[in-house]
Amino acid sequence: CERSRRTCSAGRWPGHNHEPTTAIESMPQPTDIRLHQGSRVLEIAFDTGEVFRLPCELLRVFSPSAEVQGHGPSQRILQVGKEAVNISAIHPVGNYAVLLEFDDGHKTGIYSWTYLHELGTQQGEYWQRYLAELAAAGVERKGGA
Repeated sequence: CERSRRTCSAGRWPGHNHEPTTAIESMPQPTDIRLHQGSRVLEIAFDTGEVFRLPCELLRVFSPSAEVQGHGPSQRILQVGKEAVNISAIHPVGNYAVLLEFDDGHKTGIYSWTYLHELGTQQGEYWQRYLAELAAAGVERKGGA
């Protein structure tokens, strides 16, 4: 792999490997990303050996976009009715992220490798937070676990 951003971003997964040359690359890097549309799950493997199966609903409700997060923690907007949301497209963003397009029209979230790794390692905590926020708002999820 050449070390140019263009070459590396195009070859990021699968099989992209070279020694880290920047702080970004010293963070966990994806080795494979697979969308399972039938089960609405994004599976992502990292060079740490970890593999995470992230539900599209979780990814959508915790989108890093300003549309969802606002411009600060107190401005986060609770996303409801996303139980059946799916990812319709995945676009690489440089060496550090992917932009996920969802079938509900949301397409402004850029998910860094660091954020996807965090969502994977803390999936249970994020999910419980989401359920607590729904309960506090008096909203019930329809279907799914």
